[in-house]
Amino acid sequence: MDPLSGFFGSLIWWLFFLYILLWPQMQYRSLQVARAKVLQRLSRKRGSTVITMIHRQESVGLFGIPFYKFISMEDSEEVLRAIRSAPKDRPIDLIIHTPGGLVLAATQIAKALHDHPAETRVIVPHYAMSGGTLIALAADKIIMDPHAVLGPVDPQLGQYPGPSIVRAVEKKGVEKVDDQTLILADVAEKAIKQVRSFIYGLLKDRYGGEKAEELAQILTEGRWTHDYPITYEHARELGLHVETGVPEEVYTLMELYKQPMKQRGTVEFIPYPVKQEKG
Repeated sequence: MDPLSGFFGSLIWWLFFLYILLWPQMQYRSLQVARAKVLQRLSRKRGSTVITMIHRQESVGLFGIPFYKFISMEDSEEVLRAIRSAPKDRPIDLIIHTPGGLVLAATQIAKALHDHPAETRVIVPHYAMSGGTLIALAADKIIMDPHAVLGPVDPQLGQYPGPSIVRAVEKKGVEKVDDQTLILADVAEKAIKQVRSFIYGLLKDRYGGEKAEELAQILTEGRWTHDYPITYEHARELGLHVETGVPEEVYTLMELYKQPMKQRGTVEFIPYPVKQEKG
């Protein structure tokens, strides 16, 4: 066999291997550039500092293996850094798309957003559940897509909602539950009071003390399941300051947060208008 052809054959195989290895990273880098352009356009249009916290599956690992995101301490560090660096006289638009996450991280972000001197606006194109709702409550305005949803902020202890643990003990009676359940109920009561007090502090200046207390009670008492969708209409009925009018650039941005490789059953559609074929 010709040594030269063997060398080129090995080189081609190595290049092919590197291509497979690096292609997901190259795609992700391209997405980052596209996202940055959309954010710059949105920032100029609204005269604001635009910050995103978008949690979706993303294929950026080795061979494009997806991973899942939630509100984490790393998120709070990044968002707090972004808020600190924003001009004090410039509004902030925070785009949120998240199922929730750590209460500590969400409260840190909410407090920083609440304390920003200029106007703050949280934009929800699809959903901001649990900790995402907690952050949204800190903003001067909550801008939702007509079909976007918020959610309850009742604390969760492991796999159980805090209010449900407390109710279970109340219904069964203290003398009929074990020590571990009693401890969980005690922790749950503290967690509910802490979150309720924090929400009241976020809302009292804009809603007044009585309304702020009412909203804090409703959102933390376990009235609904933790994944209950609070629609735009329901949010207005509750008295939350929500409005519609999500900028088109936000929808464009969401399209740049790709899901993993399409699997059977994934939604497909053709945007209209479509040219009709002539007979």
